[in-house]
Amino acid sequence: MEKWIAYAFISMAFAGFTLVIAKMGLAGISGELGLTIRTLFVSLFVLGFAAFSVSMQELPAVGRMNLVWLGLSGVTTTISWIFYYKALKVGDVATVALIDKGSVVVAIVLASLLLKEVITLRMMTGAALIVAGLLVIAKKS
Repeated sequence: MEKWIAYAFISMAFAGFTLVIAKMGLAGISGELGLTIRTLFVSLFVLGFAAFSVSMQELPAVGRMNLVWLGLSGVTTTISWIFYYKALKVGDVATVALIDKGSVVVAIVLASLLLKEVITLRMMTGAALIVAGLLVIAKKS
Protein backbone atom coordinates (compact mmCIF):
# COMPACT_ATOMS: atom_id res chain seq x y z
CA MET A 1 0.00 0.00 0.00
CA GLU A 2 1.31 3.45 -0.88
CA LYS A 3 2.03 5.78 2.03
CA TRP A 4 -0.54 8.37 0.98
CA ILE A 5 -3.31 5.76 1.05
CA ALA A 6 -2.32 4.72 4.57
CA TYR A 7 -2.26 8.39 5.59
CA ALA A 8 -5.75 8.88 4.13
CA PHE A 9 -7.12 5.90 6.09
CA ILE A 10 -5.51 7.17 9.30
CA SER A 11 -7.08 10.58 8.62
CA MET A 12 -10.46 8.91 8.07
CA ALA A 13 -10.26 7.05 11.39
CA PHE A 14 -9.29 10.13 13.37
CA ALA A 15 -11.96 12.21 11.62
CA GLY A 16 -14.54 9.67 12.80
CA PHE A 17 -13.30 9.94 16.39
CA THR A 18 -13.27 13.73 16.04
CA LEU A 19 -17.00 13.84 15.29
CA VAL A 20 -18.08 11.90 18.33
CA ILE A 21 -15.62 13.59 20.68
CA ALA A 22 -16.62 17.04 19.41
CA LYS A 23 -20.32 16.28 19.91
CA MET A 24 -19.55 15.25 23.50
CA GLY A 25 -17.54 18.45 24.00
CA LEU A 26 -20.45 20.62 22.87
CA ALA A 27 -22.62 19.55 25.81
CA GLY A 28 -23.83 22.68 27.57
CA ILE A 29 -22.04 25.18 25.31
CA SER A 30 -22.73 26.75 21.93
CA GLY A 31 -21.31 25.36 18.73
CA GLU A 32 -19.50 28.64 18.20
CA LEU A 33 -17.70 28.44 21.56
CA GLY A 34 -16.91 24.76 21.00
CA LEU A 35 -15.42 25.53 17.60
CA THR A 36 -13.33 28.35 19.06
CA ILE A 37 -11.92 26.15 21.82
CA ARG A 38 -11.23 23.30 19.40
CA THR A 39 -9.50 25.63 16.95
CA LEU A 40 -7.23 26.96 19.68
CA PHE A 41 -6.15 23.41 20.50
CA VAL A 42 -5.68 22.58 16.81
CA SER A 43 -3.53 25.70 16.35
CA LEU A 44 -1.30 24.77 19.28
CA PHE A 45 -0.91 21.16 18.13
CA VAL A 46 -0.13 22.17 14.53
CA LEU A 47 2.42 24.74 15.65
CA GLY A 48 4.06 22.10 17.85
CA PHE A 49 4.04 19.63 14.97
CA ALA A 50 5.60 22.23 12.66
CA ALA A 51 8.33 23.04 15.18
CA PHE A 52 9.52 19.43 14.95
CA SER A 53 8.83 18.58 11.32
CA VAL A 54 9.23 21.70 9.17
CA SER A 55 12.76 22.63 8.21
CA MET A 56 13.60 26.34 8.32
CA GLN A 57 15.19 25.89 4.87
CA GLU A 58 11.66 25.41 3.46
CA LEU A 59 10.48 28.91 4.40
CA PRO A 60 12.12 30.78 1.48
CA ALA A 61 10.22 28.50 -0.93
CA VAL A 62 6.90 30.00 0.22
CA GLY A 63 5.73 32.40 -2.47
CA ARG A 64 2.92 34.88 -2.80
CA MET A 65 0.64 32.40 -4.57
CA ASN A 66 1.23 29.81 -1.82
CA LEU A 67 0.03 32.40 0.69
CA VAL A 68 -2.96 33.38 -1.46
CA TRP A 69 -4.19 29.82 -2.06
CA LEU A 70 -3.48 28.57 1.47
CA GLY A 71 -5.10 31.72 2.88
CA LEU A 72 -8.21 31.10 0.78
CA SER A 73 -8.16 27.49 1.97
CA GLY A 74 -8.10 28.82 5.53
CA VAL A 75 -11.14 31.00 4.79
CA THR A 76 -13.11 28.11 3.29
CA THR A 77 -12.06 25.83 6.15
CA THR A 78 -13.31 28.39 8.66
CA ILE A 79 -16.66 28.75 6.92
CA SER A 80 -16.98 24.95 6.68
CA TRP A 81 -16.15 24.47 10.36
CA ILE A 82 -18.58 27.19 11.50
CA PHE A 83 -21.50 25.52 9.78
CA TYR A 84 -20.26 22.03 10.62
CA TYR A 85 -20.32 22.84 14.34
CA LYS A 86 -23.74 24.48 14.04
CA ALA A 87 -25.02 21.27 12.45
CA LEU A 88 -23.18 19.01 14.90
CA LYS A 89 -24.61 20.85 17.91
CA VAL A 90 -28.21 20.02 16.97
CA GLY A 91 -27.98 17.13 14.49
CA ASP A 92 -27.12 13.46 14.69
CA VAL A 93 -23.39 12.77 14.32
CA ALA A 94 -23.88 10.12 11.62
CA THR A 95 -26.11 12.33 9.47
CA VAL A 96 -23.93 15.42 9.82
CA ALA A 97 -20.83 13.37 9.05
CA LEU A 98 -22.31 11.83 5.93
CA ILE A 99 -23.57 15.12 4.56
CA ASP A 100 -20.16 16.68 5.27
CA LYS A 101 -18.45 13.86 3.39
CA GLY A 102 -20.53 14.85 0.38
CA SER A 103 -17.69 17.34 0.00
CA VAL A 104 -15.94 14.51 -1.87
CA VAL A 105 -18.35 15.07 -4.75
CA VAL A 106 -17.71 18.83 -4.69
CA ALA A 107 -13.94 18.17 -4.62
CA ILE A 108 -14.14 15.80 -7.59
CA VAL A 109 -16.02 18.35 -9.69
CA LEU A 110 -13.76 21.26 -8.70
CA ALA A 111 -10.59 19.20 -9.24
CA SER A 112 -11.81 18.42 -12.73
CA LEU A 113 -12.76 22.01 -13.56
CA LEU A 114 -9.89 23.87 -11.89
CA LEU A 115 -7.03 21.36 -11.81
CA LYS A 116 -7.95 19.49 -14.99
CA GLU A 117 -7.90 16.16 -13.13
CA VAL A 118 -9.52 13.33 -15.04
CA ILE A 119 -12.82 11.98 -13.72
CA THR A 120 -12.98 8.26 -14.39
CA LEU A 121 -16.04 6.04 -14.57
CA ARG A 122 -14.96 4.58 -11.20
CA MET A 123 -14.93 8.06 -9.66
CA MET A 124 -18.30 8.98 -11.17
CA THR A 125 -19.79 5.75 -9.84
CA GLY A 126 -18.38 6.40 -6.36
CA ALA A 127 -19.66 9.98 -6.41
CA ALA A 128 -23.11 8.78 -7.48
CA LEU A 129 -23.13 6.27 -4.61
CA ILE A 130 -22.14 9.03 -2.16
CA VAL A 131 -24.99 11.22 -3.40
CA ALA A 132 -27.39 8.27 -3.14
CA GLY A 133 -26.21 7.64 0.43
CA LEU A 134 -26.70 11.32 1.25
CA LEU A 135 -30.25 11.20 -0.02
CA VAL A 136 -31.07 7.99 1.88
CA ILE A 137 -29.61 9.07 5.23
CA ALA A 138 -30.73 12.72 5.05
CA LYS A 139 -34.35 11.72 4.36
CA LYS A 140 -36.32 11.98 7.59
CA SER A 141 -39.17 9.57 6.91
